[in-house]
Amino acid sequence: MKALVIGGSGFIGSHLVDRLLQRGVKVRVYDRSAERFRDTPAPVDFRQGSFDDSASLAEALNDMDVVFHLLSTSVPSTSNLDPVGDITGNLIGTVRLLELMRGAGVRRIVYLSSGGTVYGIPEMDPVRENHPQKPISSYGVVKGAIEKYLMMEQHLHGLKPVILRPSNPYGPRQGHGGVQGVIGTFLWRLASREPIEIWGDGKIVRDFIQITDLAELCALCGLSDITGIFNAGSGTGHSILEVVETISEVVGKPVEPRFKPGRGFDVPRVILDISAIREKISWKPQIALADGIAETWEWIRKQAS
Repeated sequence: MKALVIGGSGFIGSHLVDRLLQRGVKVRVYDRSAERFRDTPAPVDFRQGSFDDSASLAEALNDMDVVFHLLSTSVPSTSNLDPVGDITGNLIGTVRLLELMRGAGVRRIVYLSSGGTVYGIPEMDPVRENHPQKPISSYGVVKGAIEKYLMMEQHLHGLKPVILRPSNPYGPRQGHGGVQGVIGTFLWRLASREPIEIWGDGKIVRDFIQITDLAELCALCGLSDITGIFNAGSGTGHSILEVVETISEVVGKPVEPRFKPGRGFDVPRVILDISAIREKISWKPQIALADGIAETWEWIRKQAS
C-alpha cells in the first residue's frame, strides 16, 4: 500500500504518518515545509510543494493507492476575513486535486472536513451526520462544498471517498499560534508564563479528541474499503471552563483565565454522535481528556525548556 499524505508535516498529518508507517505503508508526504517539531521520519518520501502547484502535486500522486487530504489554508477564525482566499486556496485547490487524481488513476481519498463548522448552530445534541448544514463561517461553507464535490466525483467518476468530520483535536506537536486548538494554546501560554485568554464566558462546549485517536481512525479508514461521511470525535462534551479546571489539576496549580468578548462565529455547543463510524469500523476513542492533557503538557514542557 502506498499513501500520499497532503499536509503530512502538520499536527494531524505527522501523527497519521506514524500510524501508517507502523502498518508497513509506504508513505509520501506533500507539504509546503518539513515537520516543525522533529525531523521527517527516515522512511518517508517527502515532497515539498504548495497546494496550487499542479505539476508538483501531479508528480506526487504518481503510483499512489490512497490520498489523505489534511491540508487547509484557513481556520474558522480567519476564513471570514478573506472568504475569496478561502475559496481559492481550499475549494478550488481541492477540485483541482480531484482532476489530478482522476488523471493519475487514484480513486481512494480520505478527506478531513469539520465536525463543528459544517453544521452551524446545532439543532440536535449530540450532532449526527444527517444534521442540516448551516455554517456560520466561510471555513464551514468551503468544507461543506468540498464534501459535495467529493460525492459528485464518486457518482460521476468512481471516486471512493471517506469524509471525516473531526471535532477538536489536541495533543503533542500542536503549534502555539493561538488561532486554533484551545487546549494546545492554553498549555503553551502556561509554559511561557503568559495568561490564558477565553473568548466569551467559557461556557461554550466542545467535543475534544486526542490526536492519537484521530490519527488511528484516519489510518483505519484509508486502509479499509468503506466510503461515506462520518463524524470523528470523542462523543462527549466539555466546556472551556471545564478544560481550564482539568488543566489546573494537571499542572498542579490554579489557572486564572482572562475573559474577552465573545466571537460571532463561535457555535455555543457541539458534541458529535460517533455511533455511525463505530458501527462501520472497529474503532473507538481510547484516551480520556485528563490523560490527553497530561501527555500534551509533558510534551510542551519539554519543548519550552
